Amino acid sequence: MSFHTIVLVKHVPDIEKVRFDVETGRIDRSSAPGEINPFDLNAVEVAVRLKEKLGGMVTALCMGPPQAESSLRDAIARGVDRAVLLTDSRFAGADTLATSYTLASAIRKIGRFNLVVCGEKTVDGDTGQVGPEVAEHLGIPHVAYVCEVREVYDNRLVVVSDMGDKFLVEVMLPALITVTRDVCSPRLPTLRDILRARRSRIEVWDADALSGFIDISRIGLKGSRTNVFRIVIPSEYHRRGVILRGSDSVSKLVEALRMEGLI
Repeated sequence: MSFHTIVLVKHVPDIEKVRFDVETGRIDRSSAPGEINPFDLNAVEVAVRLKEKLGGMVTALCMGPPQAESSLRDAIARGVDRAVLLTDSRFAGADTLATSYTLASAIRKIGRFNLVVCGEKTVDGDTGQVGPEVAEHLGIPHVAYVCEVREVYDNRLVVVSDMGDKFLVEVMLPALITVTRDVCSPRLPTLRDILRARRSRIEVWDADALSGFIDISRIGLKGSRTNVFRIVIPSEYHRRGVILRGSDSVSKLVEALRMEGLI
């Protein structure tokens, strides 16, 4: 069978270096270099292993700024055959609902597929919502937190889902799965793969390219049903040491414990 897997990837800022704009409630993505979402590397690896086992092809799909091309080239270097970037100012400000709707619309344009694979979450959002929402928009079954892909048949897939307890799940194809880091170890691309990826073509689609598949009122900020009201960065508390001296040190210690509500 010719098995077609679509893998969703996201271009994210280096979370160790990025700054947050507490006034607007948004991440300042220009404050740190971007990279492919680490959890999506596992999704790419699962998709490529299925291609190696079953034949067929892998398409990577990403919604983001033009700079996101670098993440798609990383995916190509790791074995992806085709890469599509959704980039348009009208996509900006999307919450998970608008994002998943846009991605699902692009998948409809791509056409026939057997499986969609996503990482379990992204390091900049950490919601784990986009994958399952894409499946709901497409009207296909989905399984979250897949830690093992057991068997793939013509019309069904058998996986293990880690929901605290592990469950063996059989799902009919086409379907969508989100995978955990336990599912596999991502391969490292060779220098030849990296050079090949640099020369590869990235298809760039704007909102107009999705005409006939998308409702413009449901994308970007206009199509979002949630927004960040406020960002609060918690203070870091460190252990504090106090040395009590003198004949009244015991009473001082008792009073300090009482003030902390410990006695």
